[in-house]
Amino acid sequence: MRYKIFISSVQKEFANERQILSNYLRKDALLGRFFDVFIFEDLPAKDHLPERVYIDEVKNADIFLLLLGKEYGYELADGVSPTQKEYEAATENQKYRLAFLLNAETSERHPKANALIKQVSESVVYSGFATGYELLSNVYSSLVSFLVDKGELRVEPFDKSANRDATLADLSDEKIEWFINRARAERNFPLTMNDGKEKILTHLKLLNKQQPTNAAILLFGKEPQRFFLTSEIKCAHFHGTRVEKPIPFYQVYKGNLFELVDQAVNFVLSKIDLAIGTRAKGTMVPTAYEIPPEVIEEAIVNAVAHRDYDSTASVQVMLFKDRLEIRNPGQLPSQLSLEDLKRDHSSYPKNPLIADAFYFTRYIERMGTGIQDMTERCVEYGLPEPEFRMRDGFVATIYRKKGLAFEKIADEKDLGKVTESSEKKVTENAVEKNVPENAPEDAVEKTVEKTVEKKVTEKVTEKVTENQQMILDAIAKNPYLSSNDLSVMVGISSVKIRVNLAKLKAKGFLERIGPDKGGHWKVTQ
Repeated sequence: MRYKIFISSVQKEFANERQILSNYLRKDALLGRFFDVFIFEDLPAKDHLPERVYIDEVKNADIFLLLLGKEYGYELADGVSPTQKEYEAATENQKYRLAFLLNAETSERHPKANALIKQVSESVVYSGFATGYELLSNVYSSLVSFLVDKGELRVEPFDKSANRDATLADLSDEKIEWFINRARAERNFPLTMNDGKEKILTHLKLLNKQQPTNAAILLFGKEPQRFFLTSEIKCAHFHGTRVEKPIPFYQVYKGNLFELVDQAVNFVLSKIDLAIGTRAKGTMVPTAYEIPPEVIEEAIVNAVAHRDYDSTASVQVMLFKDRLEIRNPGQLPSQLSLEDLKRDHSSYPKNPLIADAFYFTRYIERMGTGIQDMTERCVEYGLPEPEFRMRDGFVATIYRKKGLAFEKIADEKDLGKVTESSEKKVTENAVEKNVPENAPEDAVEKTVEKTVEKKVTEKVTEKVTENQQMILDAIAKNPYLSSNDLSVMVGISSVKIRVNLAKLKAKGFLERIGPDKGGHWKVTQ
């Protein structure tokens, strides 16, 4: 089947790029077999309104390819440019839309161009480019993905492909065992370690002709970043609302995918407000984070599970004063738009074997509902709806609300008013006052723990819940257990384990000796 591409742009600004794209797509040995191209220059001179002809061509096209730059273009009588009208016609007629944005500062662009870019970014996959070569490369990649999604090209999924540089010796028995124990506890996974590594990997479709697949390396590899350097997660905390240097807190996490998720979630939880109340209304001590931990985990899991692992970019988790942004180098499948994510839709995982592993361990609850669950949970919690957009990848933005954590534990009138000046909590201000900006991460963690112990211990009860007692009993037997180990043993999610560990430390029942990696727990009561 052949597909027609309509290339739209401000005519003068991108005349050269349009011609280069048209020639390239028509002559390329692969793309030329599938695509026909329409550009302005192909229109013969006739006695008719060109705008109407262009709109008709948009309606007849299968793909609308938009180039955005600094100019808005000449304006028609209603003040709208032909380029914007073409985009709106493509949207109205539900065309598959691709957009490519020339790298430039906002101040360099026409105000109406900025408004159009904002409109496009709310619903369209778009990538940036600085040179003609980058533009060609991005267009080629996007069109190949389109053909794969349409079934025109048969390409084995990345995670299913054999990693020809790896052997079974590169996989960790301990990490596989952790997965088996967790999957059996969460989803009644049928196999045990007694069945052997090869049978387990075969069952999970993680062996391809007796070689570990890419997914096997990312999930169970001893050193996944030796094979996939950019599979790491980069986390940063900014005190303001923009990316500014020097970065106060910056951490690059490495490990398998489960470890990456846990480390990134912990990074965020250690930086946002955690409010701890009193037992004025009962034996349970109320606690609340300013953002629900399960929302943070869902957003990070989504980024890790659905990213493009062929990309040279990494997942980025960036905490600002007013929001949390999670960016991943991935694109939506051609079957889905950003609008589709907010309503019931089928699941089209970029990496289905990785998604399966997250499902077995209950890092993912159900397929295709993550964005809806995040949105509903944020609204229920009193936060604005998260925003999702495409710009050089997929960006999820979760907004913060000052004081929300304290409102949550002060909902009951007799709990008293919990404020920044009076409540016993860990805040960014407390960290900033006690730790220099260039302090290492473990110094920050110690300051946080000391602040909690000093300000909260007096207010909490010595009673613990059943789950907390199970945690204490397990740690008493083995102080080197990780939160993932405890999650399997107690039977609750790793996020809930971390919340309970924070409570037990605040109550004075637990103490962390040494760093997160290489340290251990100590039961103090």
